[in-house]
Amino acid sequence: MLCGLVTAMRTLSVLPVPGRETRHFSDALYWFPFAGLLLGILLVLPAMLAVRLAWPELSAALVLLSGVVLTRGMHADGLADMADGFFGGRDREARLRIMKDPSVGSFGVLALVMLYLLKWVVLVKLVKGESWTVIIAGIVLARVAQVALASMLPYARSGGGTASGFVSGAGALHGAVAFLAGAGLLLLLTGFSLLFVTLLASFATVSVLVGWLSMRRIGGVTGDVLGAASELSELGVWCVAACFLFG
Repeated sequence: MLCGLVTAMRTLSVLPVPGRETRHFSDALYWFPFAGLLLGILLVLPAMLAVRLAWPELSAALVLLSGVVLTRGMHADGLADMADGFFGGRDREARLRIMKDPSVGSFGVLALVMLYLLKWVVLVKLVKGESWTVIIAGIVLARVAQVALASMLPYARSGGGTASGFVSGAGALHGAVAFLAGAGLLLLLTGFSLLFVTLLASFATVSVLVGWLSMRRIGGVTGDVLGAASELSELGVWCVAACFLFG
């Protein structure tokens, strides 16, 4: 089972985790929430130090910068590719072709600018309130969103791709275990309250919307879609939390 955790950490981060990887990539999906927890802790540590300088804007920026460094920016890259493909292609084949192109188009640039601008604004609010557990919760639930889509929707590319090994072997059990693990970690981070229910609902809503749009546009999911779901779920959870806690 620990091989799945090794694969999850090596897939979701640049951390040099020792150990053997699992032979079945889908086994790593069980561990995605725990990988999100570790990443969340690592992301907020520099911010917690910076906030002591009474500079919340820098602290919020450090959360974003740490996320880019630790994940190689791959989820943000997925959002850019999805935006280019979904809104720049006329049909399914054209969208998939655009998403595979390493170049970033205008839709992708706009998506990234809006994503990081909104994240930074919301994080400044959360940092000022020292809502570290909520920031971590968003990172955990973002990884659960990836498992949810991988386990519920088919892989869109017939020829395989980066995430095909995860999606093709995923099933209801992977989604259920990841959801329960994510809910359990969220409970530990926030306690059982209206905030707990609200954050679960926000992550689920974003996941459903991304999955629905992906099915309409390309008939399934790809690695880019899973990365985009992670970024958008993270943003959604943080926005809802900031509104709930600080109005």
